[in-house]
Amino acid sequence: PPASQNSEQGSTLRDLLTTTAGKLRLGSTDAGIAFAPVYSTGTASGKSGRTMPNILDDIIASVVENKIPPNRAPKINVKSEIKDEPKDDRKCIQDDCSKLYSDVQYSWICDKHVLWLRDHKNNNNWKLFKECWKQGRPVLVSGMHKKMNFSLWKAESISVDFGNQQADILNCKDSIISNTSVKEFWDGFEDVSKRQKIKNGETALLKLKDWPSGEDFKAMMPARYEDLLKSLPLPEYCSPEGKLNLASHLPGFFVRPDLGPRLCSAYGVAATKDHDIGTTNLHIEVSDVVNILVYVGIAKGNGVLSKSGVLKKFEEEDLDDLLRKRLKDSSELPGALWHIYAGKDADKIREFLQKIAKEQGLEVLPEHDPIRDQSWYVNKKLRQRLLDEYGVKTCTVIQFLGDAIILPAGALHQV
Repeated sequence: PPASQNSEQGSTLRDLLTTTAGKLRLGSTDAGIAFAPVYSTGTASGKSGRTMPNILDDIIASVVENKIPPNRAPKINVKSEIKDEPKDDRKCIQDDCSKLYSDVQYSWICDKHVLWLRDHKNNNNWKLFKECWKQGRPVLVSGMHKKMNFSLWKAESISVDFGNQQADILNCKDSIISNTSVKEFWDGFEDVSKRQKIKNGETALLKLKDWPSGEDFKAMMPARYEDLLKSLPLPEYCSPEGKLNLASHLPGFFVRPDLGPRLCSAYGVAATKDHDIGTTNLHIEVSDVVNILVYVGIAKGNGVLSKSGVLKKFEEEDLDDLLRKRLKDSSELPGALWHIYAGKDADKIREFLQKIAKEQGLEVLPEHDPIRDQSWYVNKKLRQRLLDEYGVKTCTVIQFLGDAIILPAGALHQV
């Protein structure tokens, strides 16, 4: 539009939302507070105020009025859209990639469900990522630790700097949370003999959950915060200032999701008797997530599997051939086992877990949601039943030191 119109209607959707919101008059009192009530403001006389759907209608109407003149109908061939068969976008991507992105080092893993970008330094990674991201598929980027100051992320270094603080520590076995010294957690991180013991003398599987997080992370650990930000994969999408990081650019009147960063630290299951538990139960995030494995500790002490024993446990999983090959590479250090499910399978998984709960004699309340409550780690036997009875296949990914796993919002996962 001409420059004179820019301030009035805005040249982008963001500007349009902002300017329109400021002009709207809400409620019977004609109060000029943009987006204040998101519910009906009823009065004693039964007269109600404007609701959020009305406001959105105004915005949409404004878009239509400004962008589509009444004498020009939009050119949409409805008939052809209904007639055409949907394309197999995944096949289309894979067929075209070798020609269009020959300068990008990549592979497909997990039955071609996950894109693996093998060279974190390639400036064209984001172009291939964009094509994969359109389909809502997870992406793995390896080698991020090579850009980081590794000494900052050692367990010993964090313990020395912050050991005197208190934090919530989760016992993953029975979900009991206690407020404990951070030093106590880190002292046992690589020395099993210094870990807490639970009943029958069993070693506790502890997790220092989301400590620190968000603004606390930046305030407490400025050097580590800066090191993390400069090392993020695909900065166009993942950096807080990335031009394609949409959540960072939402207008101020929206409630933004918690974008972190968060530090999640946990003991491995190798030192526990029960290998059917996880450090992060099955759940869904409300925003896209990038998770970078910045450090892998090698625990010592009684009851810990040898390195070859740990590798054998990984190999027992239903793994992609490329992941099995990575396990045999002595330069690679595996640290975390992920099971990922597409968001479209959430209802099937929810129904399956409620069925298992009833089989185990657990009470299933109407308001109970096993995914929202993060009450399940789906073990190998249950994953097989999920496939056999509901046709839902598990995507198994091993996260090695320096790997960044990028998940779209709505993807279910456990670690």
